[in-house]
Amino acid sequence: MTAGEATAPEPGATAPDAMVSARGIGVRIGAATLLSEVDIDVAAGEWLTVIGPNGAGKSTLLRVLAGLLPATGEVRIDGTPVTSLRRRDRARQIALVAQDPVVPPGMSVFDYAMLGRTPYIPPLAAESAADLAAVRDVLARLDLTGLTDRELSTLSGGERQRVFLARALAQGARLLLLDEPTSALDIGHQQDVLELVDELRATGSDDDPLTVVATMHDLSVAGEYADRILLLAGGRRVALGPPAEVLTEDLLATHYRARVRVVDGDHGPLVVPVRRARRP
Repeated sequence: MTAGEATAPEPGATAPDAMVSARGIGVRIGAATLLSEVDIDVAAGEWLTVIGPNGAGKSTLLRVLAGLLPATGEVRIDGTPVTSLRRRDRARQIALVAQDPVVPPGMSVFDYAMLGRTPYIPPLAAESAADLAAVRDVLARLDLTGLTDRELSTLSGGERQRVFLARALAQGARLLLLDEPTSALDIGHQQDVLELVDELRATGSDDDPLTVVATMHDLSVAGEYADRILLLAGGRRVALGPPAEVLTEDLLATHYRARVRVVDGDHGPLVVPVRRARRP
């Protein structure tokens, strides 16, 4: 077993409190293997962050968990196979923020965020007062109220990223999948977004907590917010455990080919790049 990896789940077994359970997940496209035999459990209310070098399979794993990409093995969401969930039911359970989602042309910020309420609006019916209130609340919490009438095509990359998150939060889903949710944000909005997600997770009811699975390239941010970290490399799970057990100088040197120093922070390990010595 790789250093930093928790004991692997028994084949076919599911943790009793798992919101997400994945067994033997594999994805191949042509001759390329994107994921191979990945097993994970994510407890209800947990924050799991997936890290790994470029091409490790992070985004692919999120799409499989969301039921959007065919794969070998099985994914269960709160005990139900994700492939057996009807589209509307799946949208009530799972909200995915992709890196570059498709945006209908000419759509305003408010209308795009309102798409998150689609699973709750009957066919041919208008949105309810509760739907409108839910969207307005999310936009306010993401500092987007002043942009509600703007077309998404006129926004900066960071503003668009917050709008994508607003749609996901408006869904009110129990599982939030975030693919590089802060990559285009300045440091202030990055902190605001992550603190909001963590606040929503912390304030959820014991019977219906918010579970978060996110991919991140910023390893220090990953270490500060995640309960556990999954390290993928070459499409395989190579480490899974608390941040202090996965964010080690040896593991990061092996799988990222990076020179780093890991120091203790107030909320988790901080990963500091170390410049290679200049040649004389």
